Amino acid sequence: MEMKKQQVKVELPEKESEGIYSNLAFITHSPSEIVIDFARLLPGVPKAKVYARIVMTPPHAKMLLKALDDNLKKFESQFGEIKIHGKQEKGGIGFQQVKE
Repeated sequence: MEMKKQQVKVELPEKESEGIYSNLAFITHSPSEIVIDFARLLPGVPKAKVYARIVMTPPHAKMLLKALDDNLKKFESQFGEIKIHGKQEKGGIGFQQVKE
């Protein structure tokens, strides 16, 4: 059985086209959903604000992970290795893996 490629038209409203800056993400999950809260934390401010919440199924989260990995590899092949400077301290600004 041959699958036909379907073209999808995507609408990008003006407000969303501006994007949202995030330097902090909280990721939680249940058996049926992965929830990613994108937040912004500023130096010297003890409170972060969530600007976007994305809810997806675990299979879609895995596909997102693979797509992000692929795009980062393409980025690095074009612009060079992305360096993460210094060890991220717990509670510091930036994306971190939290062990439970």
